[in-house]
Amino acid sequence: MSDVFPPPPPGEGQGEGATVAELQRLTIRQLAQTLPPREARLEAQLLLAHALKVDRVWLIAHDTDPLTPAQLDACNALIARRLVGEPIAYLLGEREFYGRRFQVTPAVLIPRPETELLVDLALERLPADAPARVLDLGTGSGCLALTLALERPLAQVTAVDASADALAVARENAHHLQVANVALIESDWFAVLEGGAGCNPPGRMNPAPQRRAFDLIVANPPYVAAADPHLAQGDVRFEPLSALAAGADGLDDLRRIIAAAPAHLAPGGGLLLEHGWDQGEAVPALLYAAGFIDVECVPDLAGQPRVSLGRMPE
Repeated sequence: MSDVFPPPPPGEGQGEGATVAELQRLTIRQLAQTLPPREARLEAQLLLAHALKVDRVWLIAHDTDPLTPAQLDACNALIARRLVGEPIAYLLGEREFYGRRFQVTPAVLIPRPETELLVDLALERLPADAPARVLDLGTGSGCLALTLALERPLAQVTAVDASADALAVARENAHHLQVANVALIESDWFAVLEGGAGCNPPGRMNPAPQRRAFDLIVANPPYVAAADPHLAQGDVRFEPLSALAAGADGLDDLRRIIAAAPAHLAPGGGLLLEHGWDQGEAVPALLYAAGFIDVECVPDLAGQPRVSLGRMPE
């Protein structure tokens, strides 16, 4: 792909290149071919600020400053990656979730605003003034587990993921956010809790709890059908397939979690699961079949089925 704004030839403009404002305008124009105008403007500012290692206020205060060839190269490289669809969260290396910034890499799913509903529902079920035992399955960046741990400091949160690379990202986020009440464990769903192989990071992280220890289990598992054409489109092309696709109907991992969860829940313990908009009947049915009571499906802000939940009998 050609440069968004190539540097001038030697000798032209006395060695000065495009100004900050000129590059920003051209970047907005390029991004606006596939994004709404406001979103294109915001992304242009974020990309340029990141490439130049400045904040967005600096871009305004220095809009007439000429950019050096090295600065133009840095900006062009980042913009070119965005123009071919690479998610801006990966380019910036972070994404905001529930009011906090989380590091993200291509090893983890990018946190979505819809998943904040899962946090809200979990917090409603976790006492603010008493201990609770929480399990986050498939933690990825750790955004769900770490948010719950920060919002409920008395809770003991266990976060598992089958990917060592994902756990490394979660560990960085735990360190950055100074979270002490989380155990990060390498495990394929419940495997390590059932006596399978797993690992605990050194230092302050807690050991894995015993079976049937949890008051609440939460998960945002893969739930997209493997043949879904959306997996080959847009930003999602760059995200880990293992965090997105789950068998022919997208329910493979949800089935595994729902079937195994009762053995790991305390009496009255709850299970909260994010799922696809078209799974709002299938997931509650699976919960009922596994012996859960008080089952319900909660819609997201767009009115689409998003989180199903239930609890074990007392």
